[in-house]
Formats: sequence, C-alpha cells, structure tokens
Amino acid sequence: MTVPARRTPFAKRRRYGFDLRSTALFFVFLAVVVTVLGLAARVVAGAVERRPAWVVVLVVVGVAGCLGLRRRVHVARAARRAAAALDEAAREAADVLEAPAVPRQRAAVEVAVDYDALTPEEFEEAIAALCARDGCSGVEVVGGAGDLGADVVAATPDGRRIVIQCKHYDPSHRVGSQDLQRFGGTCFTVHEADVAVLVCTSDFTAPAVEYAEQCGIVCMDREALEAWTEGTGPRPWEAALGGGAAGCETAGAEY
Repeated sequence: MTVPARRTPFAKRRRYGFDLRSTALFFVFLAVVVTVLGLAARVVAGAVERRPAWVVVLVVVGVAGCLGLRRRVHVARAARRAAAALDEAAREAADVLEAPAVPRQRAAVEVAVDYDALTPEEFEEAIAALCARDGCSGVEVVGGAGDLGADVVAATPDGRRIVIQCKHYDPSHRVGSQDLQRFGGTCFTVHEADVAVLVCTSDFTAPAVEYAEQCGIVCMDREALEAWTEGTGPRPWEAALGGGAAGCETAGAEY
C-alpha cells in the first residue's frame, strides 16, 4: 500500500523572494521626501535672495537658542553641585555641633588680629564680628555720618541692647574725657543702650576713666580688647555686670 506524502500547511510556509509592492511603496516614499527637501531648499534659497537680513536674524536666533539651552544645562549642573556642597556643609556643621565643646582658652590660641593694620571701618567690622562670635544677635554696623556715637549695635546673649563706639587710634593717642562725654550724651538717651561700650586700640586718660565710671560706660583699652579677642578676658557685656570700666589705663591726666 502506498502512503501519501504529508504536505506542509500553507500558513507555515516561509516565502522568500522579491516583493514588488513593498519596493514600490519605498520608492514612492523616497520620492516624496526628496521632493519636500527640494521644495524646502528652493524656499530657503529664495528667502536668502529676497530677505538676506531675515535669514541672518533667524540663524542668530537659532544659535542663541542652542547656546541658551546649553547654558541652562550648565546652570542646572552648577546648581546641583552647589546643593550637594551645601548639603555636605550642613552635615559637617551638624557633626561640629554634636562634638564636645572646645574650651574657650584652647580655641583662643589660634586667634590673631592685627588691629593696627585695619582701617577705622574695618575695625568696626572686626568688633561686630567679635560680638557675633560670642553669641550676640542682630549685630549691625551703623557707624558713619550722623551715627551720633554708635558704631555697632547688637543684643547680648542675655537680651540686653549693647551700643559700642569704636576708636581706631594710634597707640600713643589716648581717648580723652571729651570723647567719653560725647558718647555718654547719646548712648543711653538716643540709642537706648542697656550696655554702653567704648573700645579703642590705645588706652584712656584718667579723667576719661573717671567719667566712664560715673556714667556706667564700659571702656575697653588695647589690652582688654586683645584679651576679648583671644578669649582670655571678659566680654564687654560681662564687664558691665561687674560695674564700671574694664582694663582702662589710669596713667596720665590729659584731656
């Protein structure tokens, strides 16, 4: 008996060879693309001939747009780097706050300020920085024309208003009683100071010290200022609690 051969189903047969329909569609699409590109080239060429200035403007705008996009990308990258740096700084600050407190005298060894090399304005900024360093809030440098004797104002850690006048004098130029009298006439009545301080880079005459003690003004000479800076001496608002002047020289009687 003869067994008929099995035929492969038509659906499973794979066809190979040339597909005329697909090839025709491809060439039609290619012809359309070439035609569109040719028309666009003609339009651009005509625009260049008729309005060359417009074409230049469009090119410049396009280039500027590309550069602006690139710049925004750079700005975004810089912003991400800055945010990362701030985050790192915040973590470092948290680590410092959690670390054991460093004794004041030990930290003071690293402090060194050449007050003689500063200008009067820089001296005021330095005094303001000392106040901020030691816990004062709302520190402002208000010295200048019409300051009525106040160069630095702030609130002490215990909430008192402190008003400071800064005298950047040569070491041989002592602060006289007239300087204290001018400051004493405004520090309490005009500036409403709870603590009035006159700090200088020299020292005070005996009459100036006497006037300061009578009015309750704290005067800090060069020695007291350096001790405050180094952390080895009292801060001016602490000296005010002790009453009278702090570290004032009494030698001499010049006005």
